[in-house]
Amino acid sequence: MAINLQKGQRINLEKSNGSKLLNICVGVNWGAIIKKGWLGGTTKEAVDLDASCAIFDDSKNLIDVIYFGQLKSKDNSIAHSGDDLTGDLDGDDGLDNEIITVDFSKLNSKIHYVAFVLNSFRGHDFGTIPFASIRIYEGTSKKVNEVFATYNIAKGEGFAGHVSMVMGLFYKRNGEWKFNAIGEPTKDKKLEDTIKTVTQTYL
Repeated sequence: MAINLQKGQRINLEKSNGSKLLNICVGVNWGAIIKKGWLGGTTKEAVDLDASCAIFDDSKNLIDVIYFGQLKSKDNSIAHSGDDLTGDLDGDDGLDNEIITVDFSKLNSKIHYVAFVLNSFRGHDFGTIPFASIRIYEGTSKKVNEVFATYNIAKGEGFAGHVSMVMGLFYKRNGEWKFNAIGEPTKDKKLEDTIKTVTQTYL
């Protein structure tokens, strides 16, 4: 299992002992914006980033979307931890603000693509957020076994000026699940548009 993949790298979801990865998490951690006031004081501006997951069949038809408005997939294989509306208000606590978990053993057999995207709900430019990072890892929402892709979108090259991105794509080939570490910003403003970009560009 490769750790800290570069953008565009692809891996098989197989552990070093040959067993298949079944439980995957995508976690996003970010901070509120700190603004300086007139008299040297500071104010905190909440930042609402939204992690979402879209699943498709082998014909690239959209089957389901898991996001802050629907926290579980229809087959209960994918779960969202819930909407974080502010980000870390008191500095980086090292914990993910939103987590999406996938249990591939429960995923409907007709699903061939599982895409993860991120949108800035209020339109905060990724480059203006003090810290924002993504990690895609094996484990559960409470236990990280092995991280295999990380992105720093607050400091990462190319993210400034954008409010949405495609984090990564799991796809099935010959019955085996693989992962594409996409990590690319898009010009989209809303979740619906970002999902269209996934369909047109990355499936």
